[in-house]
Amino acid sequence: MRTRIRRTTTRSVRLGRGPRIACINKAHTDLGVDFAKLVRALQTFVDQCLVPVWRTPARLVPARRELPDAWTLVFLDDADHAKRLGYHKLLKNRRPLGKVFVRPSLKYHEPVSLVASHELAEMLVDPGNNFWCLGPKRKLYAYEVCDAVEQEAFKLDGLAMSNFLCPPYFENIRGAKSTRFDFLGKVTRPFQVLRGGFALVRTRGKKTLEFGSVAKERDFHKEDRRYRRSQYR
Repeated sequence: MRTRIRRTTTRSVRLGRGPRIACINKAHTDLGVDFAKLVRALQTFVDQCLVPVWRTPARLVPARRELPDAWTLVFLDDADHAKRLGYHKLLKNRRPLGKVFVRPSLKYHEPVSLVASHELAEMLVDPGNNFWCLGPKRKLYAYEVCDAVEQEAFKLDGLAMSNFLCPPYFENIRGAKSTRFDFLGKVTRPFQVLRGGFALVRTRGKKTLEFGSVAKERDFHKEDRRYRRSQYR
């Protein structure tokens, strides 16, 4: 799938430097792509896709271990628990951590770059893992910017990257088809969940998941993605 990428100048990205993110490959499994190329593509994803929409710059650096004062995105062979593809959370030291599990991702035919870009985008938009927004029917919606559109992807530097939501998606005052609600233009109204997506919502203190289709709900439970970042809220 192709989409038009808005080119962002180096100067515009440096207006806010953002965090440094150490990208660490601890996996012995073949990622399917050269790690240095993957990090460069993820940097392009941040600079040219995420920054113009969310103003969330970051500097990704390949590393062998965690770096002082840096966030971390680590690639591992196996999941902490069965069938996880990846998740991200806030550590006790107040620094975000993202994990990408290579074998489960490849098992479910998801490119590592797709899972990594998903976790990276959500980590940058809500690093404290605590943003909620009042949506329809007085429900609170988590600021998970990839989940509702997670099966929509595009190619960047030859690698699959995750679609993501835009700020107007979380604004109930917006009319249908009045603006761009996601990067690829697939969503037509605020708080819409596409057939291949889901949303974490909270009603009267109880957290539940809303799915875009019955098939997605079935696949979700089969893949056991309960431990993505949304469950660390």
